[in-house]
Amino acid sequence: MSAAHPTLKVIDHPLVQHKLTLMRRKETSTGEFRRLAREISLLMAYEVTRDLPLETTSIETPLEVMEAPILSGKKLCFVSILRAGDGLLQGMLDLVPSARVGHVGLYRDPQTLVPVEYYLKLPDDIGARQVIAVDPMLATGHSAAAAVSRIKQAGASQVSFACLLAAPEGLRVFAEAHPDVPVFTASLDRELNDHAYILPGLGDAGDRLFGTKCCLLYTSPSPRDRG
Repeated sequence: MSAAHPTLKVIDHPLVQHKLTLMRRKETSTGEFRRLAREISLLMAYEVTRDLPLETTSIETPLEVMEAPILSGKKLCFVSILRAGDGLLQGMLDLVPSARVGHVGLYRDPQTLVPVEYYLKLPDDIGARQVIAVDPMLATGHSAAAAVSRIKQAGASQVSFACLLAAPEGLRVFAEAHPDVPVFTASLDRELNDHAYILPGLGDAGDRLFGTKCCLLYTSPSPRDRG
């Protein structure tokens, strides 16, 4: 963990850093960006799950009976913060295919930058599971903090957060709201710009994952419909 940010763990594995550099390049295609996101999230999942508890069970190999380690307790739960979180979800499910999956849908109001929830679906027994929330970007930190608050309100007490990039401003906001939640990232970048994009960053992760332009779909009244 970082001394300046005690909740932060930067995953500096060479393959993670190499793939992140390829993702940052503006000429990287949508298909390549999506593939890299899946690969890098699988690699990050090794680090995020490093401290999962184990217990022993009796098994029989072709040669003899032995006591062998297995994961303890209920299966993991990955919670994707929509929509871009789904770009990291698939790689983590490749590593832990039996994990349960939840979703939190948030969009950032373009005027206030405040997160607005539009969707929530979590396992009923999430309180008995270790939860890893995933979103490629920790920018302002407000959406991530709001999502983790909803996960905790549903009963979860063991929560981690994983992202590709974090900004110092967002990390501070998140750590103030959730000092008990470890943050795993491939890079702590320099700062946010005036539009709350991470610099140097990699652009809008959702748009680059799904090949869309920057626009918002409002499922609750949009700013144009207010007043």
